[in-house]
Amino acid sequence: MFWLRLFLDLLFAASLGFLLLGRVTEQRTLWLLRGYLLLVAVGWLLQRYGDLPLTAKLMEALVLVCGLALAILLQGELRRLLELLGTGRLDVLLGSRQQDRQDSGTVEILVETVGQLSKRRCGGLIVLDLGSDLRPEDFLNPGVQIDALLSVDLLLNLFSSETPLHDGAVLIQSNRIAAAGVILPLSRQSLTRHGTRHLAALGLTERFERCLCVVVSEESGTISLASQGKFERPITNQRLRELLNESLQLQAGERRRRQPRTLPKANPSGDSAEPSPRIRP
Repeated sequence: MFWLRLFLDLLFAASLGFLLLGRVTEQRTLWLLRGYLLLVAVGWLLQRYGDLPLTAKLMEALVLVCGLALAILLQGELRRLLELLGTGRLDVLLGSRQQDRQDSGTVEILVETVGQLSKRRCGGLIVLDLGSDLRPEDFLNPGVQIDALLSVDLLLNLFSSETPLHDGAVLIQSNRIAAAGVILPLSRQSLTRHGTRHLAALGLTERFERCLCVVVSEESGTISLASQGKFERPITNQRLRELLNESLQLQAGERRRRQPRTLPKANPSGDSAEPSPRIRP
């Protein structure tokens, strides 16, 4: 019975560790989490099998301090984990959903749209979902569901001051306009120099690290890009193109790493399906 409990304990702990490590995509965050799990494992071994009470006590205090530090550093990821557990979205938590893919054509459409909005001094807020699996319940107001092909003309019409949806954000998922007039959660950062659009962009990217927000100021026409709760502003059209392409390359790299490797098909005789080179006489 003792060995059975020990086996189940190790099995559940390892499963939880793999689940947490599998949901982390940023390299630095992955290193922090690996180090913390290693400390927890060493502390457990000292308490279980080591006759070193003082060292075990110090290790326990170190694990507690590091846990508090991680709770502060990874508050966005922890909030996302609690939201997934609370809403019962286990498919997203277990990683069974499909990745939202964007391509270079999306980047060119966004750059051209943002450039025209900037010239016209027309405010705009575009959310580019790169795999955060944003749902209507993630917003203060999900807006109007559109599910339309992405185009410059449609984006310009949505942000026109004559339309009722121009004050909200436009959500882009899988190279399509998923919704418009979306009201995003505001950031708690005290940015008195920025308006509501900028606070909304920061608020969303603070909660979901795998999405980008492009903001066009209505007053000055400056272009800003929000990512992981931080702004890069003001930027030019070329700089926006570079940042978006870099994000798409990172997304493609993560997708390739997660795809299983396939072996070449074999013939019924057991030989490889690849043709062998011909030997010339």
